[in-house]
Amino acid sequence: MSLDRSSSRRRISTALLGATLAAGLLLPTQAAHAATPITGSLVLAGGAVAATNSAVYGGFVTLAGSSGARIGVITAASDVPANDPNASDPATCSNSVCNGAYYVDLLKNTYGAADAQWIPIDLDHISNNSSQTVINQINSMTGFFFGGGDQSRLVQTLMKSDNSDSPALAAIRAKFTAGAAIMGTSAGTTIANGRDMVTGGESWDGLRYGPYTSISSTYPNDLSYRPEGGFNFFTSGLLDTHFAARGREGRITRLAADTGHTRAFGIDEDTALVVTNPGAANESDKVVGSHGVSIFDLRNDTVATHSGYWSIDNVKWSYLTSGDTYTPATWTASSTKPAYAPSSGTVGSRWSDVFSSPTSATAHPYQMVTMATELVNAGRSTTQYGISYESGPTFEADLTKGTGYQAWKSGSAVSFANLTTHLYVY
Repeated sequence: MSLDRSSSRRRISTALLGATLAAGLLLPTQAAHAATPITGSLVLAGGAVAATNSAVYGGFVTLAGSSGARIGVITAASDVPANDPNASDPATCSNSVCNGAYYVDLLKNTYGAADAQWIPIDLDHISNNSSQTVINQINSMTGFFFGGGDQSRLVQTLMKSDNSDSPALAAIRAKFTAGAAIMGTSAGTTIANGRDMVTGGESWDGLRYGPYTSISSTYPNDLSYRPEGGFNFFTSGLLDTHFAARGREGRITRLAADTGHTRAFGIDEDTALVVTNPGAANESDKVVGSHGVSIFDLRNDTVATHSGYWSIDNVKWSYLTSGDTYTPATWTASSTKPAYAPSSGTVGSRWSDVFSSPTSATAHPYQMVTMATELVNAGRSTTQYGISYESGPTFEADLTKGTGYQAWKSGSAVSFANLTTHLYVY
């Protein structure tokens, strides 16, 4: 792979961004919505949520009204039936209509919602986003479920060309503000972002080339994002999904640093971040599910050049597992698990493929989290490092038990806060 990449795509200028931030001109998308207190809640799932995951689905239904919950199911992130070769087979289909039917059945018949209905908006029915019949349907709901797929389809189907709300999205937002619960999974979670919503890419490519504002068919692994953002339901930091399984630690760190965000959240598969009082001073975020949520604190980061390539130091990484909580206003993680500070054990040799590369012949999901857990378990070691699968250049991730570090453990579940993270060329 060449060291220089020419492209007509628009790429962010970090110098220009810094000047713009300093001038106070770069504001979150739809910032006006933040003025009205939100009484609803969010269940932000990282994707691949098992149908049996009652902590996520059941928790969402409870927040939406328990046995009285009425859920509007939105699967506009999925492609339409005409593009699904298995559209006629209920067992293998994957499109907006059959996915809608799946979630309607799951939420109603497995998790006990009083009602669940598909909201008929997708790429085949964009005009329904201004249908009074559909808006009336939305207004009868106490919760909304956004399925996975491609977040750009949610932008196309539920937002206007000027990035304002369609009537349907405005109705959903009003219900959310008034107390409705919203759950998203995968793209349905990513769309909850405000400005600078991630749209694709891999960690190595992001670290090597930085972020672009459009997706490339020539370089599909490039880090891309939408500056205008998504629906702005979640305002406490950037969001990313399928996180540790796909090694996205590098890509979200680079995007956050280059776009002026001081905090980012990465939500693992079969796991959710439950957000109460979203956007308020008393917002509280709780992890539920089988894996964890990564939180990156970039308030004191140092971005530099190492051997001619981008690098970042002093990012504080926290990884919280089921039952742990995070308070955005105070930047603090907490856990009811016992504090964990083993006095023995040392780390092994250097780790490889820390960003779980999709091009590796052997899959290494959760590689960087597993490396961090090894360090947490090694009481006599204070640092560990690993390298990317890709070379030309090879990126390194260093983890250090520095200032503010702490850990908790219960059974096999290990959580930690404030591992100092350094990403640079090996």
